[in-house]
Amino acid sequence: MKVAVVGLGMEGNHALHSLLKFGHQVYASDVKEDLNIYVDNFDGRLKVELGRHDWEKINSADAVVVSPSLWKRDIIEKITSKNKIFSKVFPKHRDIFTIGVTGTNGKTTTAFMIRDILKNSGHKVLIGGNAGGGFDGYTRLMLEVTREDYDYLIVEVCDMTLDFSRDNFDFDLVVVTNLGWDHMNVHHTMKQYQKSMYDFIKDKRAVLNKNDELLSSFGDKPFNGDKPCFFDIYTGGLNLIGKYNRQNAAAACKVAEILDIPEKKIKESLASFKPVGGRTTELSMDGSRIIIGKTDNVSAVSAVFGETEFDLVILGTPREGEYWRFDIFTEVANFNPQYIILFPGLDDTTSQAKEILRKNDYKGKIKISGDISEITEFISTHHRNYKTIFIGGNGQDKITEIKGVLEEIS
Repeated sequence: MKVAVVGLGMEGNHALHSLLKFGHQVYASDVKEDLNIYVDNFDGRLKVELGRHDWEKINSADAVVVSPSLWKRDIIEKITSKNKIFSKVFPKHRDIFTIGVTGTNGKTTTAFMIRDILKNSGHKVLIGGNAGGGFDGYTRLMLEVTREDYDYLIVEVCDMTLDFSRDNFDFDLVVVTNLGWDHMNVHHTMKQYQKSMYDFIKDKRAVLNKNDELLSSFGDKPFNGDKPCFFDIYTGGLNLIGKYNRQNAAAACKVAEILDIPEKKIKESLASFKPVGGRTTELSMDGSRIIIGKTDNVSAVSAVFGETEFDLVILGTPREGEYWRFDIFTEVANFNPQYIILFPGLDDTTSQAKEILRKNDYKGKIKISGDISEITEFISTHHRNYKTIFIGGNGQDKITEIKGVLEEIS
């Protein structure tokens, strides 16, 4: 089948790779000229065009994948047949009971908790979605369900793709973990973010965080279907650190209860649940406690630092234009650890991060390191000087790399 991919951001790029792996012929385009698209040509089945969209090629395709960032934009009107939208050409996923998991933080952990509970109860489950969260993207899910039959589909929904997800999936149940200060280039204000989320869930059965002020207020709003259910704090056995993970577990527990999963299976599954790769976990090294994981927004940092006082903090920096993510350095400065090491997480914005720390009266020592091996060597040599160490911020791949090295030597 000939498939056109319009827009080659994170989701579009993942769609391109997935379509080729499933044997399709692909025309992919983006108006940006400076994108770095690397892919094997797959026997001539791929043509990539940067700087323009060739609408004749797009409209002659059998199906069209539109990047979520372009959804609801004028560009969609240039597709002459809306029946060619990929989710309409490949609609099998719409027949499966679908659970959406969205919000700012905790989506991936919550989604995997739900998956484990359902799998341990004998159900066949497919999980995926949000390419920015470490999955292979929404298109991959729509392709995967054509191979086998599933009882449940779990979709991690990025809060920047609510319109796209609403139109391309039929959600039977939606979990919202929390609403935090992130992706402000899309939401602009927390009030607008709250409104967008309400619009997304108002006609669905929703499971919401009782501890989140913006979500708890939804209890007073009109819903077209069932009133939302609220979760609190899970008090059963759990091998994950942090109150925030007990909220994630409570969300998974509430979903399982709605689906009539036996309580014993829920408790067994959560008690045996292991941290998801790249998410916050704990290591021990000669008595030093090391907490490590992606915490790329101020809400995530506040949740971790609100429970533990850290002596050494190692943070990856955000991309140049992501102004809202620089707030993590203001937040960390307020907790005043002894020593902060900065490294380029997504971009080398370490100088900006250092300036923010000093402007917020951070008095401790600051070091900038551009080398992951230098950071792991420092921890290996000096960890005994610090009772508690935090490694996080932006740059999940680099944080995961650090974690892998420390696991080998701890």
